[in-house]
Amino acid sequence: MEKHGKKYQEASKLVDRSRTYSPEEAIELAKKVSYAKFDETVELHLKMGVDPRSADQQVRGVILLPNGLGKKTRVLVFTQGEGIKLAEEAGADYVGADELIKQIEGGWLEFDISVATPDMMPKVAKLGRILGRRGLMPNPKSGTVVPPQDLARVVNEARKGRTEFRLDRTAIIHLPIGKISFDKDKLLENLAAAVEAIVKAKPSGAKGQYIRSAFLSTSMGPGFKLDITSVLAVSSLLSR
Repeated sequence: MEKHGKKYQEASKLVDRSRTYSPEEAIELAKKVSYAKFDETVELHLKMGVDPRSADQQVRGVILLPNGLGKKTRVLVFTQGEGIKLAEEAGADYVGADELIKQIEGGWLEFDISVATPDMMPKVAKLGRILGRRGLMPNPKSGTVVPPQDLARVVNEARKGRTEFRLDRTAIIHLPIGKISFDKDKLLENLAAAVEAIVKAKPSGAKGQYIRSAFLSTSMGPGFKLDITSVLAVSSLLSR
C-alpha cells in the first residue's frame, strides 16, 4: 500500500534528497510543488542538540512573527473584575472566569490561545489536563499569565502572530511560519524571526551543536532539508 498519494509522489520527485537547500531555495521550491486546494501552512522543524529530559536543557519561548500566520487567532482571556473590561476593549474573543472554565470542562475548545491574570490561575489550574496536552494552558514562562494592565499588549500580540515554541519529547521544535500564499520575502522574515528567537532561547545546559538539522515543509507537501549555516545566517535578514 502506498504511503502517500500520487500528487505527493509527483511533488517529491522535484526534491533532491542528496543535497541541502538554503531557506530561499526551499521556500521557492515549496511554492512550486504545492498541490493542495487550500492555503497550506509552511512549517519549520528543528532537531535540537539538547536532552529534553534535562531541566537545564529545555527550549521554550515566544516569537512575534513580523508577518503573522495568515489566519485569525481566537483569543480567550481568563480574568475577573477590571480585567474583563480591559480584555474586551483589547478585542479578546472570549472573556470570563467560572463560566468559561465550565465550558472547557464540558469539551469546548474553540480558541487558539488562552491568557490569564494571576488571580485566576488557582481556578484555571484544574484545566491543566485538558489545556496542557494541547498547548493551550496559560503559563508565566510563555508570557500568557499577566496582570490586567498587560492584557491589551498580549491580546494584540496574539492577533499579530504571537507563536509559542517548545521542545518536544524527541528534541524537535515544530512551528508554523506562515501560509504558502505569502510572498517569499514575508516567509523569509518570519523564518528569520523564528530562528533568532530560538537561538536566543539557548539553555545554559546546552552543549555542542545547538541546532543539528532543519527541515521546511508544507501541510501536505514533502520536506526540504535546510543548510544549517544558511539557517543560522538568515536572522540577519531582520536587520536589513
